[in-house]
Amino acid sequence: MLNNHTYYSLKYGVMSEQDLLEQAQIHGFKTLALTDINNTSAALNFVRIAHRYGVRPVLGIDFRRGADQHFVALAHDNDGWYELNRFLSPFLVYETDRELPDRAPAFEHVSVIYPFAKAPTKLRPNEYVGIGPRDLNKLTFSPFNGRKDKLVALHTATFRHKRDYNAHRLLRAIDNNALLSKLPKSEEAHPDDRFLDKQQLRAAYNGHEYLLEKAEALLEHCSISFSFGINNNLKRLADTAEEDFAQLRKLTYEGVKYRYKNPDDALFDRIQMELDIIEQKDYTSYFLISWDLIHYAKSKGYFHVGRGSGANSVVAYCLGITDVDPIELDLYFERFINLYRENPPDFDLDFSWTDRDDVTHYLFNKYGRERTTLLATYITFQFKSVLRELGKVFGLPKHEIDSLQQKVKYNGRLDEIEQLVLRYSQYIHGFPSHLSVHAGGILISERPVHYYTATYVPPKGFETTHFDMVIAEDMGLYKFDILSQRGLGHIRDTLDEVKRNRGVDLDIHDIPGFKKDPAIKELLRVGRTMGCFYVESPAMRQLLHKLGTDDYSGLVAASSIIRPGVSQSGMMREYILRHRFPEKRKEAHPVMQEIMPDTFGVMVYQEDVIKVAHYFAGLTLGEADVLRRGMSGKYRSREEFARAREKFFSNCREKGYGEELTAEVWRQTESFAGYAFAKGHSASYAVESYQSLFLKAHYPLEFMVGVINNFGGFYRTEFYVHEARMGGANICAPCVNKSRHETTIYGHDLFLGFQHMKSLEQRMIRQLLAERNAAGPFTDLEDFLRRISISLEQLRLLVRVGAFRFTGKSKKELLWEAHMHLSEGKSKPRKHELFEIRQKKYDLPPLNGCDHEAAFDELEIIGFPLVAPYELLKTPPKNKLGASGLPEFFGKRIEVYGYLVTIKDTKTKSGKRMHFGTWVDQNGLFIDSVHFPPQAEKHPFKGRGIYRIAGKVTEEFGCYAIDCKELEKLPYVEDPRYA
Repeated sequence: MLNNHTYYSLKYGVMSEQDLLEQAQIHGFKTLALTDINNTSAALNFVRIAHRYGVRPVLGIDFRRGADQHFVALAHDNDGWYELNRFLSPFLVYETDRELPDRAPAFEHVSVIYPFAKAPTKLRPNEYVGIGPRDLNKLTFSPFNGRKDKLVALHTATFRHKRDYNAHRLLRAIDNNALLSKLPKSEEAHPDDRFLDKQQLRAAYNGHEYLLEKAEALLEHCSISFSFGINNNLKRLADTAEEDFAQLRKLTYEGVKYRYKNPDDALFDRIQMELDIIEQKDYTSYFLISWDLIHYAKSKGYFHVGRGSGANSVVAYCLGITDVDPIELDLYFERFINLYRENPPDFDLDFSWTDRDDVTHYLFNKYGRERTTLLATYITFQFKSVLRELGKVFGLPKHEIDSLQQKVKYNGRLDEIEQLVLRYSQYIHGFPSHLSVHAGGILISERPVHYYTATYVPPKGFETTHFDMVIAEDMGLYKFDILSQRGLGHIRDTLDEVKRNRGVDLDIHDIPGFKKDPAIKELLRVGRTMGCFYVESPAMRQLLHKLGTDDYSGLVAASSIIRPGVSQSGMMREYILRHRFPEKRKEAHPVMQEIMPDTFGVMVYQEDVIKVAHYFAGLTLGEADVLRRGMSGKYRSREEFARAREKFFSNCREKGYGEELTAEVWRQTESFAGYAFAKGHSASYAVESYQSLFLKAHYPLEFMVGVINNFGGFYRTEFYVHEARMGGANICAPCVNKSRHETTIYGHDLFLGFQHMKSLEQRMIRQLLAERNAAGPFTDLEDFLRRISISLEQLRLLVRVGAFRFTGKSKKELLWEAHMHLSEGKSKPRKHELFEIRQKKYDLPPLNGCDHEAAFDELEIIGFPLVAPYELLKTPPKNKLGASGLPEFFGKRIEVYGYLVTIKDTKTKSGKRMHFGTWVDQNGLFIDSVHFPPQAEKHPFKGRGIYRIAGKVTEEFGCYAIDCKELEKLPYVEDPRYA
C-alpha cells in the first residue's frame, strides 16, 4: 500500500508507527510506505524499527491543504527523501501565505501519485494517477483509460477499525473547532480508508490487479536507509580531522595556563586521557563548536553557565565552556564520555534570557541554515485537556464539562454522552497534538538537515526539525543545549547597577575568593538566600539551614539532594543525619561507603547510579549508563534498559548480596536517578549561586534591583521589593522625573520602574522617557502636559500611583488639574511654542487624602502596597510574635500573624493533600508552616493576605516551623475611596 498514515498526520491519523508496522506484520506485507500528511516526525523511527516487524520501509509524504489531497510522493532513495523535505519545508512557516501547489515540481528521485480526480492530463515520466477502490467505476470514461503504465492502486490506510474512525472524526472536529455534528465531510476521511489485508485488497481491486502490480513495482523501486548509532553531527571545522584535533589540543593547553597556577603531572595525565577519548569517539568538532560559541558570547559581554555532565571534563573547563573545576571536585569524567557509551554527550549552556536569541542567530549564521536547526518536541493530548475538547465537540456547555471533570475525578455516575466523551478521551490521550520547540536543543549536522527531516518555522523564525531528542540521539545527532535563565540576567543587571550607583567595577568570576568570603558563608549557614539563583526557595532555604553548611562542596550536594527523587526516597534526610552526626555514617553498607565516601555512602548525584551499577553490581560502564538513562523515564521502555536491569539483579546474586540488600540499593537508585543532577551540573549551579550570594552579601540593594528587573525567581516582585526594604532601601513609587522603564536605585532610594504599572501603555512610557532625556525633568503637571501627548485615563494612572508627588500637591488636586486640562478620554498634544502661552489658573478648595488611600491605589495599579500590609488590617494583630521568637515556644501552642508568601501543595503516601506555607511576619522575617490533611481540609487557604496562624512549634535540625491547627484570613480596612 502506497499511502499510510500514523498519528503524526496531526489531528488526522490514529496509529503510532509501531501500530502501523504491526498491521503490516499481521497482514503479511513485506514492504510498506509511510506517507504522513505534511509531516515527517515518524519517518526515522519507522525506518529504525521496521526490521523488527519483517518490513522493508519506504518513505514518502501525503501533500495536502487541510484535508484536501494534492498528491502523494514516494522517495526512491535518500536523495528523493532530501528532495521531498526541501520541497515541503518552505510551506511550513508560521503565518506564511504560501500554499502547496496543485502540481508537484519536477523531482528527480521521487515518484508522484495524483489522486484520480486531480490528476493532470500530461504526466512526467515519474508521475502516476492513483486509483482508489471507489474510482474503479469511473475509470472507463476517463482520459486515462488504457494508459496502464500510468495507473497505480492508491488505497489510503488511516485507521484499523470503527473505533479508530470515530477517534479520527473527533480529532478532525477538534482541529476544525467544530461540533462533531457540524463537521464537513470534506474534512474527514472516508470510512473505507482503513488498513486492508492482502485478500481484502485484492477483492477491492478485483479485475484490475494490474493496479496492485504497479503499486508493488513502485515500492520495489524505492529503498531508504540511515546510519543509526554513529556520529552524524558536523565532523570537521578545518580541512582535516588532524587540524581540528591540533586546534583543540592547542586551545586546551592555553586554557591550562589560565585555569591552574601550578599544574602537575596528574592534571596533564587527565587531560591526555580525555583528549584521547574525545579523538577516538570523534567528538573534536563538538568541543570546538562549543568553544566557538562561548568565545562569541564572551566577545559580546554575555554571561553563561556551562552545566550538565560536560562540567565533568577538564578539557571543557580549560576551554572555558564550564567554570567548574572537575579536579577540585573529583568529578567522574566517565559520566560525560566513556568508550563504552553509545550515546553522544551534550553540554547545557545557559545564557541570559535577553542574550539567547542572539547566540542562536550566531550558530545559524556561522554554520548555515542548511545544517543548523532547532530540535522539536511533541505536545501530546493530555487527559484533562482532551476531556474538555471532546466535551466541546459533543456540544456540552461549559458547566456540564466542568461537572464531567468532577465526576471523572471522583468516580461519579456518567450519562451516555459523558461515557462516550470519557472513553475517547482515554483513547486519544497521549496522541501527538502539535509540534513545539525543545527548550534549547540545537542540531548542527554533517549533511543538510533535510536529508533527515522536513523543517517548520515557528514564530521566532528558526528552522525546527519534525523529530524529537530521542530520535535525534538514535540518529547520532547530538544536540547543543542553548538555554535561557533569568539568574544570569540578575547578575549582569546588578553589575550595571553597581557601576552606575556606586562607580565600582566588579570581578564576578573570582569564585575562589567567593568560596572564602565570610559574609557569603554566613548567608549560606542561615539560609538567607532570597533572590539568589537556585538557592532561594523555602525548601532550599530550610535545607541549607538544616545542613548548616557554609562551603562549596556542601552547596553542591544541597543542589542535588533537594531534587524530588532524592528527597522523596528518604535519602535527603539520611544525608543530613550523616552530615551532622558522624556516628550515623557507620550505618552505610561498606561497599556503598567505599564507592561514595564524600557523600557518606548516600547516593546524591547521577554519577552515583553509574558507580553503584559498575562497582556494586558489576555492570560495564556502558550498561551502567544505559541504566542511568533508562531511569530518566525517556528510555525506560527501551529493551536495553530491561536487559541492564536484569543484569543488575543477576550480578548481585552472583556476588552473594542478599535479596533484601539488592532490592534496597535498587530502590534507592531508581527513586532518584531520574531527578538527581550530575555532580558537575550541581557544581555549575553552585558557581552561579556563589556569584549571586556575593552580590547579595556586599551589594544587596543593587542585587535586588537586578532580580526585580528580570522578573525571575521563586517569588512575586512584591517580596523582592520587601527584601530590598529589609536591606535598607527606601521604596519609592514610580516618578516621572526619576523612574525608568525598569526599576532603578539612587543611593538608597529604590524607584520602581514604569514596567510595574498595570495598564500603562508601552508607547506612553517610551514617549515620557524620550522627552525627559531630550529636554530634562518636568517642573510640574502643566509642564508635563505641554510636552507629552497623553490620554486622561493614562494620566490618572500616573497621578494615582504618585508619579507627580515632587510637585508637593495632593493626588486630588492633581486629578482636578488633569480633568481641567484634558477632556474625558482624549489626549491633547502639547508642543513647545515660540511664545509660551500661560494656562488659566484655577482656585481649588483644600483637597485632602484619606488614610490608606495611597496603599489601595498602589495595590490596584502595581499589584501590592508599598507600606507594610499589616497597616491595612481592620483590626491590629493581638501580639508581635514572629520568627525570632519561635525557639522559646518549641513544643508549645502559639498564635502568630503572617502575610502569605507562597504555598507548596503536595500529597501524602495515601493520596491526601497537604500544604507547606511560607509567610512574612510583622518584623519582615520568614515563618514556615505545615498543614497536614485534616487541617488542610478544615482550614483552607483563601488567597493572598494576612492570616492568623495557630499551632504547635516544631523543630527539625535547627529549623523551626508551625504545625498549623487553625488558619484564619483577616480582613483589611475598607478602601476609603469606596467606603
